[in-house]
Amino acid sequence: MARRPSARAAKHAQRARPPVTNPCAPGQSGGQYQPLTPAQVRRIYAESLRILDEIGMADVPPVLLEKALDYGAKLNDGGRLCYPPAMVEKIIAGACKQFTFYGRDPKHDIEVGGDKVYFGTGGAAVQTLDLHSGQYRPSTLTDLHDFTRLVDQLPNVAWFTRCCVATDVPDLYELDINTAYALLKGTTKPVATSFTLPEHVAPIVKMFDMAMGGKGKFAQRPFCKAHISPVISPLKYGEDAVMVALECMKYGVPMSNIVAGMTGATSPAPLAGTLALTLAETLAALIMVNVFEPGYPMIFSNWPLVIDLRTGAFRGGGGEMALLNAASAQLSNSLGLPSGCGSSMTDAKAPDAQMGMEKALSALACGLAGGNMVYESSGMMASLLGASFEAFVMDDEMLSHVHRTIRGIEVTDEDLGFESIKAAVAGSGHFIDATETMMSMERDYYYPKLASREEPIVWQESGSLDHWDRAKVKAQQLLQHQPSYLDPEIDLEIRKNFPILLT
Repeated sequence: MARRPSARAAKHAQRARPPVTNPCAPGQSGGQYQPLTPAQVRRIYAESLRILDEIGMADVPPVLLEKALDYGAKLNDGGRLCYPPAMVEKIIAGACKQFTFYGRDPKHDIEVGGDKVYFGTGGAAVQTLDLHSGQYRPSTLTDLHDFTRLVDQLPNVAWFTRCCVATDVPDLYELDINTAYALLKGTTKPVATSFTLPEHVAPIVKMFDMAMGGKGKFAQRPFCKAHISPVISPLKYGEDAVMVALECMKYGVPMSNIVAGMTGATSPAPLAGTLALTLAETLAALIMVNVFEPGYPMIFSNWPLVIDLRTGAFRGGGGEMALLNAASAQLSNSLGLPSGCGSSMTDAKAPDAQMGMEKALSALACGLAGGNMVYESSGMMASLLGASFEAFVMDDEMLSHVHRTIRGIEVTDEDLGFESIKAAVAGSGHFIDATETMMSMERDYYYPKLASREEPIVWQESGSLDHWDRAKVKAQQLLQHQPSYLDPEIDLEIRKNFPILLT
């Protein structure tokens, strides 16, 4: 006669199952952390308006100069293009406040704007931390495709920007084409890339159309955005990048216009001065877009960066980076614009304690500040010079804890649990079997799969693997994922039309 499972065994089995709902899903509502007071926000914003009005922009491409002057800009005595405050505020009022960043699979669509927080990638690492040797080497196209396949399975990486440069593809056109192809091949999440030259935009959009089933299909659901840096700090336009942006606008490619002033180098060393200048420069990028097409989908990506003032070298980790990018998100959000900021740009060379400290600090700060799109949040190492498979896996789990923190604490009669407290005090003296305990276990707590929570003796008997070891094993398992996101006939047609190098 079969033995009935005991109630205790059934309860253990129930507790061993994954939570019914994700207690730390992407898209939590941020804004709890505000490093700047309201008065400081107003003062920095006013200073940024003054910078644009009295100092202005240099190296303005003629096509932008003509359009901006028609819109109300002026040239000062030094020939710099200045934007009056009234013009800037008119641009802000008419700018895009929210838009959908599509995935090729609708389940990955992201609503950018408001108070929702999503973490994704960025960077242009030229080195990869080899998964097998543990040593850095030049990044390749195969690495980029492998990173894409890996990120396709990481739930907290909401979109994938090419994180490394394929240094084995020297031709610039082939580099841009194959970078875009690797993104198509490896994931159906929203993606992002860079265009080296304006004339590379049209053929890549054509390839995207082919992947989606025909001409004009990409424009219906633009799943790839462009990372562009049209402003060179301090206060100059970069003509090549401006022309890339204008070409992207012809084809409906959303964009992140990224400003990355560096304290003490291309922006003032005092943090307030950097915030005022980079806010002005990001507004100059917003103006550049909106004088041509008001309301065009652009992420207001103000990424103030830090150098070590003793050496002049870029430093991606530390409290200043966390503080500056959280403050930049707060400033962008105060204007109602879709905000982008940077985090997790660790200086660590290995997936170690330094990496964990620096990444978690800045990711949490930017998330709590309400950055809509938090870039560089996964996989990057060595002050953005390297990318790591193990770091991607570690960072994805770290971001679960960040999302859980951003979510906060719900306070209801049920959560306060007066009757449960009363029953425990009068009865068993504990809450293990309380209905609220099971409910809370399913809803409120995150249970990491990578981090070790074992007893020391169990950990030793299991091989004494450290966090890097476990991440290496997990990354190797995930890289067995070989998605087929391109129809074979479409893939063949793409290969006939473009110099695809991935085999």
